[in-house]
Amino acid sequence: MQGARTVEKSQRTSTDELESSVSGETAGGEGERTTMTDREARHAELAERYLPEELLERFRERAAVYDAENEFCWEDFEELRARGYLTLFVPAAHGGPRLSLNQVSRLQQRLAAAAPATALAVNMHFVCTGVAAAMSARGDSSLDHVFAEIMAGEVFAFGISEPSNDWVLQGSHTRAEPDGEGGYRLSGVKIFTSLSPVWTRLIVHGLDTATDPEAPQLVYGFLHRTAAQARAQYAQARGEAGARGVTSIAEAASAAVPGITVSSDWDVLGMRASQSRATILERAHMPAAQVARRIEPGPVPDLLTFAITSCFQILVAAVYTGVARQALELGAEGLHARTSAKRGITYAEVPESRARLADAHMAYMAVPAQLEAYTREFDELVDHGKGWPLRLVSARINASRAARECAEAALMCTSGRGFGNAHELSRLFRDATASLFHPPSEDAARPMYAAALLDG
Repeated sequence: MQGARTVEKSQRTSTDELESSVSGETAGGEGERTTMTDREARHAELAERYLPEELLERFRERAAVYDAENEFCWEDFEELRARGYLTLFVPAAHGGPRLSLNQVSRLQQRLAAAAPATALAVNMHFVCTGVAAAMSARGDSSLDHVFAEIMAGEVFAFGISEPSNDWVLQGSHTRAEPDGEGGYRLSGVKIFTSLSPVWTRLIVHGLDTATDPEAPQLVYGFLHRTAAQARAQYAQARGEAGARGVTSIAEAASAAVPGITVSSDWDVLGMRASQSRATILERAHMPAAQVARRIEPGPVPDLLTFAITSCFQILVAAVYTGVARQALELGAEGLHARTSAKRGITYAEVPESRARLADAHMAYMAVPAQLEAYTREFDELVDHGKGWPLRLVSARINASRAARECAEAALMCTSGRGFGNAHELSRLFRDATASLFHPPSEDAARPMYAAALLDG
């Protein structure tokens, strides 16, 4: 396929040219170069183990079908599960491979280049499991039980986002009523709940104003359901049966989880196969054993919310970094495939077309570098203090911008062919647009950056 792996090839070429123009040794000396070589070799080994090319080709082919049918990425998800992909963050002591955030980020970039919606869906499992790993690495074992549940096959999802809640982690519209036994009954709406058809553990939060009206508390914890209940609720939401082990709508209704409803509304522009349907809670029960944290509302430092922010921002950024990379490769293919009637050369040789793709490539290049630096610092427990949110949010926003800019540039490079729904780039362009809706938005984030410079 002409133009495939264009980005990687150009990076290698640029590196070769740069090294030939200097002494041939990095600023850090031979030891640093050896470390980088070992690290890249390990990344290549992990890519081959968990996401080999033949697997990604199947994912890429199915992505178009899932998108057209507005269906969950069932086969992708099961293949990933069979490879142990869902266990990546589980420590060795609990039977898992215990990959670092840096390594998972690289794998997710690779997966997203083939199947963005599949990567975004799985991301939300990784956000939850990565939080447990990050807290454990920092001496807090309160979520270590998550590891055993992952190894037992439980699927985690992220139920934090709410309509018009720009506090996000620092507040909640969901009401948490004490049950008198240390647990809570939650009522509210959680939007963009990826993995709706398969999650069995949903991390949620709600506001308890009843225990002490003068000192309300944000309550974090998990809601449970079985895999069979998940499939049944999804079938009921779609109004369909006869698939995934659900034989009738009546059967689906009988398997309903008290207090939890999966929305029937999911007909969106992009990332359709993630099936990120809203979850409606009506006094859904969170027993005491499933409560993870009670935190004062507002910008109160806590390891749980730090870990959630870190994993969410970095892993979402990884998905859109993969989208941007694939868009560039499709753009390069498009230029090679088209010939200018006026000039008698391919558009890959036309200066204006080359400049358009070059600008997008330059915008992309800083994004994986930013992710590489921040994930390694996170894994090495570097303490940036109040500087962490600035880094994490900027990584996600920059990756989101790059995905949209690269997709638009690539669409121009493919011309009318890429505009057709049958072309991969058409779907990729729509998938990139989903990046506008991950919190915080650029408008919500700007005050944080202004305050860091202007308010002392």
